Amino acid sequence: MKKDPLILLVNDDGIFSPGLRFLIQICKNIGRVCVVAPDKEQSGRSHAITVDQQISFKKIESSELYSEYSCSGTPVDCVKLAINKLLNERPALCISGINHGANYSISTLYSATVHAAMEGTIEGIPSIAISHLNYSNKIDMSSYDKFLSLFIKNILENNIDRGVTLNMNIPNLSYEDIKGLRVCRQGKGKWIEKIISKDNAQECIITGHFEAEEYEDDTDIWALENSFISVVPIKNDMTDYEYIENNKSIEL
Repeated sequence: MKKDPLILLVNDDGIFSPGLRFLIQICKNIGRVCVVAPDKEQSGRSHAITVDQQISFKKIESSELYSEYSCSGTPVDCVKLAINKLLNERPALCISGINHGANYSISTLYSATVHAAMEGTIEGIPSIAISHLNYSNKIDMSSYDKFLSLFIKNILENNIDRGVTLNMNIPNLSYEDIKGLRVCRQGKGKWIEKIISKDNAQECIITGHFEAEEYEDDTDIWALENSFISVVPIKNDMTDYEYIENNKSIEL
């Protein structure tokens, strides 16, 4: 008898994040679920890993259909721990999220939500990152239950091209107000940093805000600002092939 698909869930907001708990309930109705998530918030850690230092993990629940672990490491550590130690089989899908806060445009580079999913892709597992534009832990995501269930089932049936991670962002709207889904490119934008110094001149806090630099209708920026869910396919291979083609004749 064929087993239900095994889905690995990770995040960067922490094991008790409401977005993760909501995603758990959706995935439990689709297949077997293993959750490995940080024991505290790890936002903005990108692809950070813990090297040559001890990582602790704690089993919270374990059964044939559902298992859950917290981990002291980064979100990428959680994926590595799951695949190389905790699981006896490779997951059919890895989903990172649902993150409380946006991870589109240039934020993709900083996001531990996105990079945890990319680690799954590196391991050869179809992987998705999901973020909601509202940063509050109290946001009600329940209207997206059916949509996300259908989307996840579709990915399990049709797979994702090898080496590609899907980065989904959901507007701060109820699903009933969504105009549709756009598969699009990453729009250009940047973070405007602000350094706040404390009383001690050698201590400071880095904060800032995002500014879009383009609004073309094939970008995630446009999609989200116009009530569409954005899905950007991201490749692990960061080689600029156009540069290589244009600079083949360079001689030193």
